[in-house]
Amino acid sequence: MNRFLRWLPSILLMAGIFLLSSTPSQELPDFGFWDTLVKKGGHVLGYGLLALSFWFAFGWDRRTVRLAFVLAALYALTDEFHQSFVPGRHPSWLDALVIDNAGAALALLIFSWIKKRRE
Repeated sequence: MNRFLRWLPSILLMAGIFLLSSTPSQELPDFGFWDTLVKKGGHVLGYGLLALSFWFAFGWDRRTVRLAFVLAALYALTDEFHQSFVPGRHPSWLDALVIDNAGAALALLIFSWIKKRRE
């Protein structure tokens, strides 16, 4: 597969995360009682998919699964820094270091387990 096409999902996910985190806080939707669950769940899902997309870009090679995690974690940190420049937003290092990394790790662990069972 073409190298660019392998990286396209990662590029699109990073662009989507960047656009979402560029939204000023007053323009963010409020999900009422479920607000925290929906927003933190979005972090878990988004960074889980990002980590998987990095691993896909590396050809699902088992030796690169840690690198896929590190890239997702680094992107989470840069995204939180980026939010410090968005009106009404502030960086949440808890989001980057715990929630986003948990999503990346969980997705990679589950997919690794599934991949191993199929081999």
